Amino acid sequence: MLITNQKHAPRSQRGFSLVEVLIALVIMSVGMLGIAGLYVHSMRAGRTSMLRHNAVTLAGDIADRIRANPRAAVAYTGVGANNNCVAANIDCNEGQMAAHDILSWDQQAAETMPNGDVVVIFDNSVSPPLYTITISWDEPGENLSYTITIPVLGI
Repeated sequence: MLITNQKHAPRSQRGFSLVEVLIALVIMSVGMLGIAGLYVHSMRAGRTSMLRHNAVTLAGDIADRIRANPRAAVAYTGVGANNNCVAANIDCNEGQMAAHDILSWDQQAAETMPNGDVVVIFDNSVSPPLYTITISWDEPGENLSYTITIPVLGI
């Protein structure tokens, strides 16, 4: 019987070790958390963008209504009322039409923006008179607003 003292040659390693797999999982997890954070941030930015668009559109609508009824003047700073100026085909005066417009845009602000509010300020001390339209709404953690100032001729 022949006994030889052979040293075994090291085998070449095949596959991955458990430590390598765990490190790869940690790196992938950090990357996935980063992607999830970007997704949440983009969703929030998209919501803010939509609400800003709604505010700009509503401000344009209010400005057009004021320009269409320039003699109402300070009546646009009052409260809204349903005078059936549009639906019932009633011939309303300037003040009644202004109250109807105020009611319409207050409803639009409430429907399209969280805690949406419209404030109109009339300044007759300059020529032509100016209307300052401010639309405000709530975002998580802050209160945002959009303001435009328009001159109105024909008062």
